[in-house]
Amino acid sequence: MNHTGKTSRDIPGVLAPPPLIYLAGLALGLIAGRLRSLRLVPDSLQPLRWWLGGGLALSGLGLASWAVRTMYQAGTHPEPYRPVTELVTIGPYQRSRNPIYLGLTLTYLGLALLLDALWCLLLLPAVLLVMVRGVIAREEAYLERRFGQRYRAYRARVRRWL
Repeated sequence: MNHTGKTSRDIPGVLAPPPLIYLAGLALGLIAGRLRSLRLVPDSLQPLRWWLGGGLALSGLGLASWAVRTMYQAGTHPEPYRPVTELVTIGPYQRSRNPIYLGLTLTYLGLALLLDALWCLLLLPAVLLVMVRGVIAREEAYLERRFGQRYRAYRARVRRWL
């Protein structure tokens, strides 16, 4: 309990689970596409859509999986509703402070292509805005409180996305 008598939780306090934010963007894009169809890829490039979309989706899932696995191997949890026990700076975290979210973004792009859903692509900036303000900024503030100078040094040498 803290000085106000309330239980304090050692968590970042993110807006929503990140996968749900991405899924919400995809769902809204697909609903909008049902109301007013907008194709993303012209007929002449349809075969390319499958290769590029599939490659992006699989690469994104692979990156996110690697990042999650790296967190577990370091002894901490990727879930934003649990306390972080270790600042992870190895594996994909050497190149990006948010490889899970980068992977989810690549997967989102790949699915937008595979589904030929322009509305999903048009909603991606809104999804990323929610992610940056409602998730990443809160996680960064939490990590700075939790790890202090270690996190500030990590943040100074590793970019947020790439």
